[in-house]
Amino acid sequence: MKTGRIIKVSGPLVVAEGMEHANIHDMVKVGENGLIGEIIEMREDRASIQVYEQTTGIGPGDPVISTGEPLSIELGPGLIESMFDGIQRPLEAFAERADSPFLKKGIAVNSLNREKLWTFNPVLEVGVEVEAGDVIGTVQETAVVLHKIMVPYGIKGIIKEIKSGDFRVTDTVCIVETEKGDKELTLMQKWPARKGRPVARKLKPEGPMVTGQRVIDTFFPVAKGGAAAVPGPFGAGKTVVQHQVAKWGDTEIVVYVGCGERGNEMTDVLNEFPELKDPKTGESLMKRTVLIANTSDMPVAAREASIYTGITIAEYFRDMGYSVSIMADSTSRWAEALREMSGRLEEMPGDEGYPAYLGSRLADYYERAGKAVCLGKEGRIGTITAIGAVSPPGGDISEPVSQATLRIVKVFWGLDAQLAYKRHFPSINWLNSYSLYEETVDNWMNKEVAEDWSALRKEAMALLQEESSLQEIVSLVGIDALSEKDRLKLEIAKSIREDYLQQNAFHEVDTYTSLNKQYKMLKLILFFRKEAEKALEAGVYINEILNLAELRDKIARSKYITEGELSKIDGIAAEVTATIDELIKEKGGVLNA
Repeated sequence: MKTGRIIKVSGPLVVAEGMEHANIHDMVKVGENGLIGEIIEMREDRASIQVYEQTTGIGPGDPVISTGEPLSIELGPGLIESMFDGIQRPLEAFAERADSPFLKKGIAVNSLNREKLWTFNPVLEVGVEVEAGDVIGTVQETAVVLHKIMVPYGIKGIIKEIKSGDFRVTDTVCIVETEKGDKELTLMQKWPARKGRPVARKLKPEGPMVTGQRVIDTFFPVAKGGAAAVPGPFGAGKTVVQHQVAKWGDTEIVVYVGCGERGNEMTDVLNEFPELKDPKTGESLMKRTVLIANTSDMPVAAREASIYTGITIAEYFRDMGYSVSIMADSTSRWAEALREMSGRLEEMPGDEGYPAYLGSRLADYYERAGKAVCLGKEGRIGTITAIGAVSPPGGDISEPVSQATLRIVKVFWGLDAQLAYKRHFPSINWLNSYSLYEETVDNWMNKEVAEDWSALRKEAMALLQEESSLQEIVSLVGIDALSEKDRLKLEIAKSIREDYLQQNAFHEVDTYTSLNKQYKMLKLILFFRKEAEKALEAGVYINEILNLAELRDKIARSKYITEGELSKIDGIAAEVTATIDELIKEKGGVLNA
């Protein structure tokens, strides 16, 4: 194995000479302790290396050894329920080996447990012809995840031998006879983190990823296989939104990447997810979750690698035919790591010091999401939905990371600090957020939920936009200048804001709302508007309608009706009709049929 020599150390960047035998993106071992690093630039025989561990204690003259392999992710049973750092070192095993709760340099730990036995059940027989992506057998990894063992990319041939029973991830379970000789298949395969896993073909996303968050599902839906960005200032609720989507999104696998965030936020995930019951399976949410933690106090270079580690694991489960959601919190911290390494390389800076390739690197990440027909004869369809938080300094989304992200993704959930200060959560601003999947999802909703879904959504959104214009008039000349019909619009818009869009993530009923309940709630609010307008036409005064405190309180509290008692919402609608009809009778008006 050929060895180079360090000539410069600048924080996480190390320059070594005598590296003409190495290639760009090769993994290397740096110094006497063998710190893990990756070559990010080659100039003649000089390699610039980003080191994924603390570089204190190394200096010029220390050896550098190239492994000849790129940063690769181990894919196999043992991923689910695990927590890894940015380069896929399991933190629990690392803490045991280091005998410390903190990262210690120079400690090598296998990503997947080499001792644990997994029960492998073959689904193919000897003599069957297989190709890349074909499932040769399964392992029941957790109560809810059936791990499919697939033929690795580049292998095609006939099964010569296949076993069943209990195996370690490195044991041979199948031998495939290929044109280039016999290939031994284990329960584990490796894949370069920075290279997207191939698919047969990509498909257009259609159905929504149902999150149970009313402002998202109704107004700004993200399609399964789509990409969304959640930009917002500090304290606006980015992490809570991502936690809610991770908890309640109707995907089968969740990959959560804590990229440069505070350690206590990952602690919250670790504490909450095991206790949360998955609404579909009744099992703990951790039974289908993979965590990547690269907190703000961990080495900065590993932060840059963490989102590639996460998306590679997501692609692996997509290839099994699962729907996967990946949360990156936050891509701003990832971009800061990119900027720091670029600065140390003395590259020409772009906007605000970020490298010129910031936009293309972000695009590389988000383009790995999508809906696809996977490799293999089965033609499995899998999806990856990518949701990235962006933390612009001071909440200014005109900065480069936010703008580069918005050019790529199709959904923008704009968080508003003013809404957060008013205790309105999720604090997604309905006036500047958008979803480019609206039309596609509307067609799906009209078919699967109710045929008037899109009509109700458009009516509610029009009211919210009109409210903004009316509020300007009120602030100038007072509410008495408005017509009774406009005053009613303000009240209904307020009801949509406070009773529908505002949602309590910590209330056991309100934390999740099914599509059927969302439809009934929104229809109830807009039905009250229709009946109130009928009363106004019959001569009833606006104040008399607004004084129906008990009835309006029932509409407001419909969010706390459980999923099993949705008929109560129909009962409230009947009460609305009866109460308004009574008002009209008292005025001596004529009831319209």
